[in-house]
Amino acid sequence: MSSQSEHIQLINTPIGVMQLDFNSELELVAAEFKESVQTQTISNKLEFQEIKNVITQITEYFEGIRTSFDLKLAPEGTEFQKRVWKQLQEIPFGKTISYQKMANHLGNPKVIRAAASANGKNPIAIIIPCHRVIGSDGSLTGYAGGLHRKKWLLEHENPVTQQSLF
Repeated sequence: MSSQSEHIQLINTPIGVMQLDFNSELELVAAEFKESVQTQTISNKLEFQEIKNVITQITEYFEGIRTSFDLKLAPEGTEFQKRVWKQLQEIPFGKTISYQKMANHLGNPKVIRAAASANGKNPIAIIIPCHRVIGSDGSLTGYAGGLHRKKWLLEHENPVTQQSLF
């Protein structure tokens, strides 16, 4: 959980419970899958339109009717991490990019490990689509939310192409 979280909302998704953390300006600072959730931590902040909007857009994504997001994001990280996360948001729905190509797009092929590390520290799953980064050989490689979720998300976004990878 972010140190600046003012509001927390838990939502159910087809691949597990997701915790949404918002700052005092109601910007999304984190969206992470939780393996175990204690029901007493669920708070209902739906009186805020900004939180409703995030939930609506995530729900529409899972329903297959949304392919991009228009939300106020405020992920916390280093300047380099923020550059990586900004680049992740440019990967189109249904497409993937390798870690090497991501490093090349950042202007230096030697930053592949740093870019992969920043990708792994992305605090806002799905909306900043770190699941769209794969190994150069097409392998799924790591995903903070679990490889089973990464596989599900890629198949959800592009079932025909992704099924041919496995």
